Order: sequence, then C-alpha cells, then structure tokens
Amino acid sequence: MTKDHSNIAILKEIAELLNEETEMIPMLNGALSKFLSGTNFETGWIFFIDKKGKSELVVKQNLPDALSYNDCQHLKRGGCWCVSRFRNEELKKASNIIECQRIESAIEANVGEHNDITHHATVPLQSGQERFGLLNVASRNTVRFSDEDLDLLESVAFQMGSAIKRIYLTNEQQEIALVQERNRLARDLHDSVNQLLFSVTLTARAGIEMSEQQHIKETFKDIQQLTQEALTEMRALIWQLRPKGLESGLIEAIKVYAEMLNLKLAVNVSGVIQFPSRIEETLFRIAQEALNNVRKHAGVTHAEIYISVTATDVLLVVKDEGQGFNIEAHRHIPSIGLQSIVDRVHAVGGTADWVSEIGKGTELLIRLPY
Repeated sequence: MTKDHSNIAILKEIAELLNEETEMIPMLNGALSKFLSGTNFETGWIFFIDKKGKSELVVKQNLPDALSYNDCQHLKRGGCWCVSRFRNEELKKASNIIECQRIESAIEANVGEHNDITHHATVPLQSGQERFGLLNVASRNTVRFSDEDLDLLESVAFQMGSAIKRIYLTNEQQEIALVQERNRLARDLHDSVNQLLFSVTLTARAGIEMSEQQHIKETFKDIQQLTQEALTEMRALIWQLRPKGLESGLIEAIKVYAEMLNLKLAVNVSGVIQFPSRIEETLFRIAQEALNNVRKHAGVTHAEIYISVTATDVLLVVKDEGQGFNIEAHRHIPSIGLQSIVDRVHAVGGTADWVSEIGKGTELLIRLPY
C-alpha cells in the first residue's frame, strides 16, 4: 500500500470513529490515538480555547515524562506561540512551530525524559467560522514536518472540527428539548394540580363561612392553611421548571422568586452581569435552591445575596441569619438541597462551600468559571 493510500485509510477510520462517538473527550481521545498509530506522528495534545482566549488542555496522547510531569504543568503554563497566534486569529492552517517555550521549559526543568521531542506542529480546530482550539503533534528528532504531513494534519483537524460542531449542536438540541419538556410539565401542573388546589382553598373558605360549629370551622381552617402551603410549594415547583423571570435578567428573576416565597431579599452586585445562558441558568437554579432552603429550614424571612463578577469567574454568596445546622454532619451526608447545589456547580466546573453554625445562620459560597 502506498503512503497516499495509507493516509486515505487512516482518515477514513478516523472519520468513522468521529461519527460514531457522542461524547466529546472520548471522541477526541480515540481520534488522536488512531491518528498517531497510523502516521509518522508520535505524540499529540489538544487545547480548547474559549472566546476570552483561555486555554484548557483537554486531550493528550503518548506524552514523554517531561511533558506529562505534574499533570502536564509545563504544557499548561507559560508563553505559547500557537495559542497566542490562535487568540490573535493569525493561525489559519497547519504550521511548523520553530520554537515552543513550553517544551523548552519542560526540558530545562529536567523533570523527566523528553524522548527527543523538541518541536511540534499545530493546526486550528474549527468548523466554518467557528473556532474551538488547537491540535498539536510532535515526533522525536523532528524539527520540521513535510508539507505532506501538514496536509494530513489539516485533514484530521477538519474532521475533528466538524465532529466537535456536531456534538455542540446535538447538546444544544437536547437542551432545547429539555426546556420544552420543562415548559410542558409546568403548563400541566399549572392547569391541573394548581387549579385543583386553588379550588380546595376556595371550598375551605366557604366551609369556614357557612359552618356554625367551631370545631368544623377549625377543620376547614386547617384544610385552607395546608392547601395554601401546597399552593406555594406548587408555584415554586413551576418556577423551577420554567423560570419566566429569567428573560428580564438574572437579578430580577431571583428577586421575583424570593418575593413569591415571601422572603425579603437584599441583593448586592459587583461587576457586569453578562454570562453564557448555561451559567446564567445554573446561577438561577442555585439561588432558587438556596432560597428554598432559607424558607424551609432557616426560620427567618430575610436573606442576602452577593454576586461578584470578574473577568474569569463569578462568586455567588447566599446568606441568612437563621438557625443554621451542624456543618460537619452535612459534609458527609448532605441534604438533598445542598447535594443538588453541589451537583449543579460541579457540572460546570465550579466549587461550592458553606459556612454554618447552630443559631448563627448559614452562608453558601459558590464560584463558577465562565
């Protein structure tokens, strides 16, 4: 088999793999592994780079010890020609990198064998005008790769970029379907259960007015109170399924939700509130759960929220001066509400912590990257 036929075969195998896999990182790992096993390239790594220029090492294959040392610290830090050119939109095609400061720093640190990996080639991962990051590859004792090698690298990068776009679109469609299902459930709850509870409240009120015996009046009052509490819970559930106020902004949505729970809320904001939709909804859901916890468990009707925004992350603090809880017990066996918050935070790569003491209130601290 000629080299051209060999390249066509490896590209076909990679295309099949990329089309079959539905999870991003396993897909890229598999494609990179297949590419390295069928070509002259020996090692490779992939950076995702967001719109703010922040890079993240997401995939690596066959790295020498010097580059993999301490969780690839030298590949993640320091100056980088390819990342810099990508950020400046100057990297358009597969290119040889004459000097790589990150590889050089790894070699100079003498933290392991570099297996004669001293240079690398790079190519942007993109689909149309949408750019996702970089694919870097290297081989021992290779300073420059041939035009044929670079053409092959561009072909693989094109396939990867198309596959990344496909998964992003699939995820967006799934999110749209999820929102539609939430809206349907919210409508059903509002039109059926919510209306039934409202009818029970009216019936109980009529029973109170019509009854002459005191113990019957008290029974109807109990029914009315329980039904009113159930109505409040139902409205909160409908809000959790379909946060209507979010189109008016995160802060307004949180305030309206607190008002619905009969909580007096003080909101303090520092920085510009402008997040991707996923982060905005995550913040809203966390605030919802935290305010629900205040209403149900804190024993107070006041709460405070602090939102501080920096160039890279957002800090959300929800504070109350209620009865508090035993924090050590909840670290090991968290409540459903706290566990829900932790799960949401971890899903977007953030951190969650809380400070609480019996009789001295609770403070929830959330940090999310965006």
